[in-house]
This record gives sequence, structure tokens and C-alpha cells, in this order.
Amino acid sequence: MKSKSNIVVLKTENQQAFQLDWLKWVIVSILLLAGIVGNYYYSGISVPIRLAVWLVLLLAAGFVGTKTLKGRWVVDFFRDSRMELRKVVWPTREETMQTTLVVAAMVIILAILLWGMDSVLVWAIGWLTGQRS
Repeated sequence: MKSKSNIVVLKTENQQAFQLDWLKWVIVSILLLAGIVGNYYYSGISVPIRLAVWLVLLLAAGFVGTKTLKGRWVVDFFRDSRMELRKVVWPTREETMQTTLVVAAMVIILAILLWGMDSVLVWAIGWLTGQRS
């Protein structure tokens, strides 16, 4: 169990480590803005070269973004999501086919049931309003 002094130390370290997050986000914004302006300004250069530069700028912006508190949370979320996805027990092909057939059969049965109810209601409303003989 963490003591109260350890929690205070961790909070202080987090505050110091992520104190300049705003500067990191400014750098990310500048990198992305440089990519947009550069892509427009150098529109005469071939597309593969511009695409490669964009890729480098996006990777650099992503790297800087992951060094922020919010970026760290996003990275941790995706890491945890991958771990949870590995725990999923996927159905076999046979189970998938059986479930699909059951769902398809229920859809057909309900469609026929709703069609029958609609037909009865249309007939009843037509008879009540005198539009049907």
C-alpha cells in the first residue's frame, strides 16, 4: 500500500514532468501546421516526396504528443485495449455459422409475422373506413 508521502511525491513528480505539456502541444501544432503549409507551398513537387515528408512530420508530432500527460493516457489506453483483446475467446467457424443461421431464421420469421399483422391492419382500417367492400 502506498503511504501518503509517496502519493505526494508521485503527484509532485507528475506535475513537474508534465508542467511543460502546453509547450509540447505547441510543438505538435507547429509540426502539423508546417506540414499543411509546406504541402500547399510545394505543390509542384511530386506527391510521393510530399507524402514522405508528411509521414515524417506526423511521426514527429505523434512522438512529441505521446510525451504529454494526455498522450501518455492514450498510449496506455491502446496498450490496455490490446491486452484485453488478447483475452477474447473467439467462436469457432461452426459456432459462427450456427449463430448466423439462427439470426437469419428469426429475421425471416419476424418479417413474415410483421407482414401478416400489417396486412390484417390495412384490411381492418379499410373495412372500418368503408374503402374496402
